[in-house]
Amino acid sequence: MQTLIFATNNQHKVAEIRAVLGNRFHIIPLQEAGIDIDIPEPHDTLEANAQEKSQTIHRLTGQDCFSEDTGLEVPALNGEPGVKSARYAGDVRSFDANIDTLLGKLKGKTDRSARFRTVISLILGGEEYRFEGICPGRIIDERKGNEGFGYDPVFVPEGSDRTFAEMSMEEKNKFSHRKKAMEKMIAFLSS
Repeated sequence: MQTLIFATNNQHKVAEIRAVLGNRFHIIPLQEAGIDIDIPEPHDTLEANAQEKSQTIHRLTGQDCFSEDTGLEVPALNGEPGVKSARYAGDVRSFDANIDTLLGKLKGKTDRSARFRTVISLILGGEEYRFEGICPGRIIDERKGNEGFGYDPVFVPEGSDRTFAEMSMEEKNKFSHRKKAMEKMIAFLSS
């Protein structure tokens, strides 16, 4: 079984990725790998931030690894929060504050379309490969559901009438941007 270090400390993302991968790969998050760092995300694109994280871990360990960066992109807000999704309300990471900021900025706007976009940067044998997954949907006016994390309580994926936060992990993965990107990576690794 192939082992990959996943360059994250976010246990929600680890659970999502492991649910998608099952037993096909052995995924080791940073904490389990004994790596205690918070890798900065200083760039203005998801691609560059994902690359920053995977290259940092590869430099530290020399092992095959991957990272991802995900953003919620809202056309009515010129693509915001985008690359700033985790810190939309400021430097303190707060899901509730980020949702409040998003809903406040969307107040009075009729275009509620949005999409989650994930970019994965995989370093395999010293070479970098990228994979993208997109989940279109819309932002609703108030929170619904208690599952998931981030913007899940206000995001309804296209083809559903429920938010991600109202879905089980299995249901969410039918739509998930992260799963779509992971499936592309799995297909690449399996070829």
